[in-house]
Amino acid sequence: MSATLPSLQAWLEIRRQSIDEALDRFVPADGEPRIVWDAMRYSLLAGGKRLRPLLALAAAEAVAERQAQDPDRAATLALPAACALELIHTYSLVHDDLPAMDNDVLRRGRPTAHVVYGDGMAILAGDALLTQAFALLASEPREVPGLPASELASRKIAAIRLIAEAAGASGMVGGQAIDLRAADAGAAALDAAALRDMHARKTGALIRAAALAGASMAGAPPPLSAAIDEYASQVGLAFQIVDDILDVEGASADLGKTAGKDAAAGKPTYPALYGLEESKRLAAGCIDAALRALADAGLSGHLPALARWVTGRQS
Repeated sequence: MSATLPSLQAWLEIRRQSIDEALDRFVPADGEPRIVWDAMRYSLLAGGKRLRPLLALAAAEAVAERQAQDPDRAATLALPAACALELIHTYSLVHDDLPAMDNDVLRRGRPTAHVVYGDGMAILAGDALLTQAFALLASEPREVPGLPASELASRKIAAIRLIAEAAGASGMVGGQAIDLRAADAGAAALDAAALRDMHARKTGALIRAAALAGASMAGAPPPLSAAIDEYASQVGLAFQIVDDILDVEGASADLGKTAGKDAAAGKPTYPALYGLEESKRLAAGCIDAALRALADAGLSGHLPALARWVTGRQS
């Protein structure tokens, strides 16, 4: 880490503020019909880690630094895509909490959207968040000084493709479908390979897309994109393993959601398959692999610290 690079905590505070301010602009309070926009904002602006948009910004900055370009300019380029990712992530949480899915009543420390607005309006709010994400990806940024319009359009199209594939039937939606079927069959429904595949889709796909979209908006050449992809794949798996661990060891007040639900529902998880200690070792191994991918490509910035944060978090 260079002497001029701010600490991770300072960087997180700066970037989270920029993300939250942008989300407030991109999903305005005066939208009509008001009830839909209110429901969208209720879940979107409830806080959260903002991991996916942060990964997008960190990847953009790291690619810019590697190519001796301005990391702040790269972060500005990637900010709309970062916000679109948070819109999609929030939609997935709203739908995931529904009675027909995980049936949860607590999210980000507050009653879930369907508890407050009803099932129907929660479904519509999730649909609207997803749709708004792609409207945002297509329209922002409108222009960037010094970047030809054709190049900006090419980067935006690449980001749209990455995110759409990650969010759809082959990615996040497909992973959720596997999870639903496995929950019906019990914790023994998936072996190790199937469990990893499910998490690579359900959680990992959007995390990969976040880092890759940020890299794409910063103009990453193929070798740097490949390194970012490997990094994000490992971080995404580590994130889900830690999520499974926290469902066993964490408290609802810390998690901001109901603890112990996976075990109570008999869902396949890493602790159920491997035990807690081996699950922790596997998560640490993923982070080691992520850091090697960065080092081999000469990438740094805040990406290494974000990877370590994933395994050290308590919520």
